[in-house]
Amino acid sequence: MRKRDRYGILLVMLAFVLLGFPQAQAQDTAKVLTLQDFHRLILQHHPIASQAALLTEQARQELRIARGTMDPVISSKLYRKEYGGKEYYNLWSNKLRVPLWFGPELVAGFDRNTGQYLNPENTMPPDGLSYAGIAVPLGQGLFIDERRATIRQAKLMQGIAEAERVKLINKLLLEATKDYWEWLLQYRTAQVYQEAQELTEFRLRAVRSRVLEGDLAAIDTVEALMALQERQLLLQQAQLELQNAQLQVAVHLWAEDQVPLELQAHTIPTLTGIDASTVSAQELQSLLAEARSSHPELQKLSLKGEQLQIERTFAANKLLPKLNAEYNVLQRDFYLQPDIMEQDHLQGNYKLGLSFSLPIFLREERGKLQLTKAKLQANSLELVQQTREVENAVLLAYNELQALESQLQLQEQMVANALTLRNGEQIRFENGESSLFLINSREAKLLEAQVKLYTLRTKYAKARTYLYWAAGEIPVE
Repeated sequence: MRKRDRYGILLVMLAFVLLGFPQAQAQDTAKVLTLQDFHRLILQHHPIASQAALLTEQARQELRIARGTMDPVISSKLYRKEYGGKEYYNLWSNKLRVPLWFGPELVAGFDRNTGQYLNPENTMPPDGLSYAGIAVPLGQGLFIDERRATIRQAKLMQGIAEAERVKLINKLLLEATKDYWEWLLQYRTAQVYQEAQELTEFRLRAVRSRVLEGDLAAIDTVEALMALQERQLLLQQAQLELQNAQLQVAVHLWAEDQVPLELQAHTIPTLTGIDASTVSAQELQSLLAEARSSHPELQKLSLKGEQLQIERTFAANKLLPKLNAEYNVLQRDFYLQPDIMEQDHLQGNYKLGLSFSLPIFLREERGKLQLTKAKLQANSLELVQQTREVENAVLLAYNELQALESQLQLQEQMVANALTLRNGEQIRFENGESSLFLINSREAKLLEAQVKLYTLRTKYAKARTYLYWAAGEIPVE
C-alpha cells in the first residue's frame, strides 16, 4: 500500500471517530454533576431557597399571633386614696375573661373595696365579692367579629405563603436549570472544537510528510496550517465561554451557613437527559389541568379572594347595631358555695348589663362594605385574566417544543449529511480529485452543523423546563 493511501485511510478513520461521534472526557478523572444533584444542592443551601422556607414559618407565626386574640386575659387593678390621715377608699378589682370561639366571653372575678368614703355602688362585704358570668354579643359580633375574621384570614395566609414559596423556588430552579443547560452546551462545543483541533494537527503532520515525499505541493502546508489556526481560535473562544458558563452555574451553589461554592476544574455536566422526548397531547392536558388547580399565582389570587370574602362578611356585620348583654352571678365569699345555682340565689345576687349603640348614617360601615365588594370583584377579574395568561404560557411553551422537535430531526440529518460529504471529499482528495481547501470547507460545515445541533438540544431542554415552570412547578427528582 502506498504511503499516500495509508495517510488517507488514517485521516478518514480519525475524522470519523473525532467528528462523527464526539465523546465525553475520560470519566476516571472527571466528576459529573448531574442535574438532580445540582437541584438538590440548590434546595438545601441556596439563600433564596432558605428565604422561601421562611415564608412558611412567617405564616405560622402570623396565625399564632392571630390566635393570641383568643387567649384568656387576667387583669388586676388597685386604687387607694389616703388624705389627712384618713383612708378614703381602697379599691381592688381582679378579672378573668375567656373568649369563646363562637363569640361570647366567660367572665370571672373578685373585688374587695374598703374605706370611709366609698362610693355606695362599690360597697360590698368586708371579705370581698366574687362573681362569674358570661358576656354575649347579640348584634355585632354574634356570627363574626374582628378576632374570628383575623384568625380565618391568617389560616388562609398559610396557603398564600406556600404558593409564594413555590413561586420563588420555581423561579430559582428555572434560572439555575437554564444556566446548567448552557454550561452543557458550552462544554460540548469546546469538546467539538478540541477534537477538530486534534484532527487538523494530525492532518498538518500528514500533509508535511507528503510534501517532503513530493506527493503534495508545499502550498498545501499553508492551507493545513491556516485550518489549524482557525480551529485554535474557535477552541479558545469556546473555552472562554465554557469558563463563563461554569462561573454562572457556580453562582447557584452554596454550602451550609451561606458559604459560596466553586466548581472544580474537573467537574463536568451530565451528558444524558438532554435528548428530545415528546410531550404528548394527554400530558399537555394534564399540565393545563395542574396549572389551573395549583399554579402559585392562581393559588394566591384564589386564597386572596377567600380572604376578601371574610372581610366582606365582617364589613356586612358592622352594619348591625352593637347590642351586648352581660350577666354575672355574685357570691359573697371568694369560693363558690354549693347553693350558688339555686333559683332564689340567682334572682337575688346577680349583676346584669345591657348596652346598645348604632351610628345614625352608617357611612363608614357602608363605605367599607362597598370598598370590600369592589376589591373582591377586582380580584375575581384578575384571577380570570391570570388563568388565561397561565394557560397561554403553557401552550406557547408546548408549541415551541413541537417546533424544536422537528428542527432537531432535520439538524441531525444535516449533521449526518455533512459528515458524509466531508468523508467523501477526503477520499476524493486522496484520489487527486479534490483539494485541501475543499476538505477544510466541508469540515467547517460539519463543525457548524454539530454546534447548531447541540444548540438546538439545549434550546429544547430549556423549553421543556420552561413548560413545567409555566404549568406551575418544575419537577425535581
